[in-house]
Amino acid sequence: MNKMVNGKQCTVLWHVDDLMVSHVEQAVLDDLVTKLNDRFGSHLPVVAQRGDVHDYLGMTLDFSDTGKVKIIMDDFVQKLLSELPTDDYWQGIAPDPAATSLFNVRNTSPKLNQRDADLFHSTTAKLLFLGMRARPDIMTAVSFLTTRVTSPDTDDRNKLRRVIQYLRGTRDLHLTLEPDDLHIYKWWIDASFAVHPNMRSHTGATASCGRGSFLSISSKQKINTRSSTTAELVGVDDCMGKILWTINFLQAQGYTTRHIIGQDNQSAILLEKNGRLSSSKRTRHMNIRYFFITDCISKGQVEIEYVPTKEMLGDFFTKPLHGYLFKKLRAHILNLPLPEPPLSMVKPTQSLHDSFVSQECVGQADRRTTDSHKLNNSHSVE
Repeated sequence: MNKMVNGKQCTVLWHVDDLMVSHVEQAVLDDLVTKLNDRFGSHLPVVAQRGDVHDYLGMTLDFSDTGKVKIIMDDFVQKLLSELPTDDYWQGIAPDPAATSLFNVRNTSPKLNQRDADLFHSTTAKLLFLGMRARPDIMTAVSFLTTRVTSPDTDDRNKLRRVIQYLRGTRDLHLTLEPDDLHIYKWWIDASFAVHPNMRSHTGATASCGRGSFLSISSKQKINTRSSTTAELVGVDDCMGKILWTINFLQAQGYTTRHIIGQDNQSAILLEKNGRLSSSKRTRHMNIRYFFITDCISKGQVEIEYVPTKEMLGDFFTKPLHGYLFKKLRAHILNLPLPEPPLSMVKPTQSLHDSFVSQECVGQADRRTTDSHKLNNSHSVE
């Protein structure tokens, strides 16, 4: 809820009986706490926590650095790790949360007994809670694990163990959001074609208004598609609800915004922009609802831009990545320092930083490549 008080917006958000209140004047906040106590304090006094660091719904929100908020869930991670069995199976450290075989399913893999299946289910649920709030870097692996909770097997448990081992080795990583412009939002949306055992594709997306991703999506598509182009189109449709919700939410906060969807498939972009005008016999089977995006573009609610595949942050949430590519995309999503590229990628006459810039930037002749240059050199978006 919002209200203008002394010419500035006072915002109250709540989850059941946990409230978070903001205003530029401390006196306004103190007055609100007094009024809450006058109304409800006879049953249970309202306890207010003031300052730059707040515990809220399992998260520690740290506003100590001006213009940034760090989202920390160290206690949650520590408790999750401590509740696992202490045997050697769960120990060790992994460099990334998933192996290349993440989406592979063997029908011959033995099913887990009821006790181990319950542990698999509860741990996966905790990881989902963590990934959606503070650690989006585990979301691709967790998204697959959530599809296996009804009947997990030993292969699934091995995949869960790898996520646990990755978390154990990266407990010091946190998500930091640092907006550049609260009026411009960039969405990277991608899809991996037919990667699931039932040949369904996987949608990956992430969104930012500066440095760090405030929302990330990794999900199995609900229908089968016949080409990578249609999988990309379904991926955008999967994300449209989140995009429109974000538009409406920001409008309610008093912001007029632009939302730019980046994709790396030119054919999908033509379908989204032109709808039926770009439809052919190959795409005629697509349900008309997937041209909903065309209507949103025509109304000016969203824009579509081409993003080179190597700069597609959504790719992070469509498949397991490893090595330098995994670390580079993770750095953009969590707002971490960019890793140095391997020496094999560095030309003798270049510094490591200069080599990274030259490989990621494909010229600056138009606005699209200028945006790419911004992304790869300063983490900022349009």
